[in-house]
Amino acid sequence: MAEWDASLDHVIPSSLLPPFWAKFLVGFASLMCFARSYDGDFVFDDSEAIVNNKDLRAETPLGDLWHHDFWGSRLSSNTSHKSYRPLTVLTFRMNYYLSGGFHPVSFHVVNIALHGGVCVLLVDVFSVLFGGLQYTSRGRRLNLAPRSSLLAALLFAVHPVHTECVAGVVGRADLLGALFFLLSFLGYCKAFRETNKEGTHSTFWVLLSILLGAVAMLCKEQGITVLGLNAIFDILVIGKLNVLEIVRKLLRKDRSLESPGMLRTGGLLFRMTLLALGGAGVLYVRWKIMGTGPPVFTEVDNPASFADSVLVRAINYNYYYSLNAWLLLCPWWLCFDWSMGCIPLIKSVGDWRVIALAALWFCLIGLICQALCSEDSHKRRILTLGLGFLIIPFLPASNLFFRVGFVVAERVLYLPSAGYCMLLTFGFAALSKHTKKKKLIAALILGILFLNTLRCVVRSGEWRSEDHLFRSALSVCPLNAKVHYNVGKNLADKGNQTAAIRYYREAVRLNPKYVHAMNNLGNILKERNELQEAEELLSLAVQIQPDFAAAWMNLGIVQNSLKRFQAAEQSYRTAIKHRRKYPDCYYNLGRLYADLNRHVDALNAWRNATVLKPEHSLAWNNMIILLDNTGNLAQAEAVGREALELIPNDHSLMFSLANVLGKSQKYKESEALFLKAIKAHPNTASYHGNLAVLYHRWGHLDLAKKHYEISLRLDPTASGTKENYGLLRRKLEQMQKKNEEIHSSNIFWILQLVLFVACKIV
Repeated sequence: MAEWDASLDHVIPSSLLPPFWAKFLVGFASLMCFARSYDGDFVFDDSEAIVNNKDLRAETPLGDLWHHDFWGSRLSSNTSHKSYRPLTVLTFRMNYYLSGGFHPVSFHVVNIALHGGVCVLLVDVFSVLFGGLQYTSRGRRLNLAPRSSLLAALLFAVHPVHTECVAGVVGRADLLGALFFLLSFLGYCKAFRETNKEGTHSTFWVLLSILLGAVAMLCKEQGITVLGLNAIFDILVIGKLNVLEIVRKLLRKDRSLESPGMLRTGGLLFRMTLLALGGAGVLYVRWKIMGTGPPVFTEVDNPASFADSVLVRAINYNYYYSLNAWLLLCPWWLCFDWSMGCIPLIKSVGDWRVIALAALWFCLIGLICQALCSEDSHKRRILTLGLGFLIIPFLPASNLFFRVGFVVAERVLYLPSAGYCMLLTFGFAALSKHTKKKKLIAALILGILFLNTLRCVVRSGEWRSEDHLFRSALSVCPLNAKVHYNVGKNLADKGNQTAAIRYYREAVRLNPKYVHAMNNLGNILKERNELQEAEELLSLAVQIQPDFAAAWMNLGIVQNSLKRFQAAEQSYRTAIKHRRKYPDCYYNLGRLYADLNRHVDALNAWRNATVLKPEHSLAWNNMIILLDNTGNLAQAEAVGREALELIPNDHSLMFSLANVLGKSQKYKESEALFLKAIKAHPNTASYHGNLAVLYHRWGHLDLAKKHYEISLRLDPTASGTKENYGLLRRKLEQMQKKNEEIHSSNIFWILQLVLFVACKIV
């Protein structure tokens, strides 16, 4: 290997070869590439996995993390994705606790640091993969391959396909999984360094390696594949198995194959048994935890897996592999999501894209032949380990063992890219060895590093906000309905409904069965009072997906607006049937009953909403207002006090309860709540107007006048306030006139008294 490594001496300066400086350079490069994302927002899947995940909050018991999936749903639920990553969720929870809330910077900084740590560890991993495990009598390892390991680690550190894992907070699962994957591999290597005797090992380090593999799996599912890589490494590097020699002996029917000496010692069999039992045990426990079997995905998630023809499935799976290979080779076209029509299905061998499959397998077969049949033992070992590192971590995402919920996902290439970087480095070393144009090779390598670094910086900027991220995908996957949906959703959240409608319509055009786009488009049309089209879209959505509870609820809201009350009630009931814990639906059902003057039913529906979601302010408010309007002041007061105990800082609840207390002549307590609500929201006209009514009723007319005037300044069109203010002014004018009359009368009698006294004196 020393000869192959020396061929890179014109690329890697000797000053960078000491381990410290090599690791420093790799770590620095990895941090600089993705530093731009440190102050980004929570984007895409971050909202569900972090912001909306109750497992991050202190009120959720830590024990629940071991029974929930990555998104906070119970693993036993049929809707769970079965992505079991409790250790990753635990780090999110620690982030949340230490930063005092959902502050994206702290989450992003941890991700960037983890990527740096993985890159630094890879310097040691590549050193072992390129140089092997040969030691001197004093325990010092030979053949460190410093140039090859440094170059491969640099190529990994600046690879743009890693942006999703580093810049997207959800990618921490891949980063942590990779970290413990590498630690497991290095721990396995340590098992042979501890003894320093050929054919022997430290069982402790083998068991620790299996444990670290299990930890890697608890961060990301593909972490368990490290046990397979350890096995291949053991067989090829420690056991020194020569496949070419075995094939030759088989052809010659050589009896030496029957000799146990082929395994050198019984240690190899023992280690393979430990790895197999450890892996099987971990997988069994993982399967038991999943509870209800594998997750359920839809056709839009992975259309090839739903194809009836085995040939069509095989062709498309292999085409997906070729696309993954292309992303490693040329990571210029990157997209946050590759589903929903982004990659049309190949339905016949006549499709020109089949060429990509042929190219992929031509390269793979060539590499495999060299890995198995080369006369050079170092070349065989490096190619086999490189292919192992490329293929083995990718197997869980390959659709070979089970259906996955995506077509192409850049995040699953994080670990396999290490194998690609190893093979690329070996290719550069081979080119340098067999050509005299070494400066050209050096320029090519530096050019790749520079371009990849530049692409990382640009791509990190795109991941800083959802607007940039979603729009960047339009040019890469213009046929992806999900891309248009996300752009539309982002625009709708910003209040740009007109533009959002355009993107939602395009999403539905590209995928006529895209029920979420129909639901969101129907919602916007409902808000714009385009009720007929909204009803048509929502009706179509529930026909396509009958258990789509949100669409049933929104359909009920539209039907209620159209005065089709019976149909609306049926829609609400259907929504609750498909999602039993649906507080918003109970709230809307209560509004329907209130419109129909079914007051008891309305109160029951709102009570159900507050039971399911105690902080449901709207439901509490509606209960208080309905009880107030129907004259049940005592009950309204009790509900208001109960609500404020649960949501003590809700100004709307303070306002509603203050109104009730004012009618009950509890003026002092009512005043305090009004003032507290005004302090929270000083520019709400109705708060000042109703406080003025309280003062008016209480007899504090000057204060009433002051707050009427403030209310009218904030909302000059408030007719009720105008009327009450007019009444107050007339009353004040009458009082003033009466006071003037009394004052005049008093003056008259005083003058009379003065005249009388004067006459007496005269």
